[in-house]
Amino acid sequence: MRANIIRHESMMVSYTVVNGWTVLEVDGDVDAHTAPMIREAVIKLIDDGHHHFVLDLGFVTFMDSMGLGVIVAVTKRIREHEGSLRIASASGRILRIFDLSSLRESYEICPSTEEATRSAPSLGNLAHWPHPSDD
Repeated sequence: MRANIIRHESMMVSYTVVNGWTVLEVDGDVDAHTAPMIREAVIKLIDDGHHHFVLDLGFVTFMDSMGLGVIVAVTKRIREHEGSLRIASASGRILRIFDLSSLRESYEICPSTEEATRSAPSLGNLAHWPHPSDD
């Protein structure tokens, strides 16, 4: 069952659990106004015991640097709880943001949520984090 966790005039976030993954479906803009809401929602889910996430960006119409920043921030929080994060269904426009920021290799990016959730998460499935400043 899909549950809405954020409703905003320019964005909605819902989640469901599939094969051990908490799939967050973002619909709308991920920007300076909405990014903090996404961060707080993920923190609440982590506090509720969710640790392995798929971020479905298939319905994201716009993402700015604050949107990318919130993904980095929640990745750090998820890793602190020995969880993992996969990105799914991102458009070419959204993937370009990951490329320009040199973060594409830092994430497991799947073409669909079905592929991202095909196998259950495991401890060896942590999100990679070779952030450029860590080199």
